[in-house]
Amino acid sequence: MIWQLELALFVMLIVVAIIALEVRDLVAALAALTAYSFIAAALLAMMGAVDVASLGAGITGVLLVGGISLMRRRSVD
Repeated sequence: MIWQLELALFVMLIVVAIIALEVRDLVAALAALTAYSFIAAALLAMMGAVDVASLGAGITGVLLVGGISLMRRRSVD
């Protein structure tokens, strides 16, 4: 049963990564990357690395929001 959940999370991880690469709006890309971080943290927590998962989900989101606040909303291309 647990491998089906891991497989579903891994597929969602790939889909969110593709969405983050394809979106043009930087705030939407930030939301996709934060979702990517959360899903990766869930996978790490399922593998037993709870400390790595909590650091990954918490700090990555804060760093992305801090970095995006220094940029413009739309990409140039």
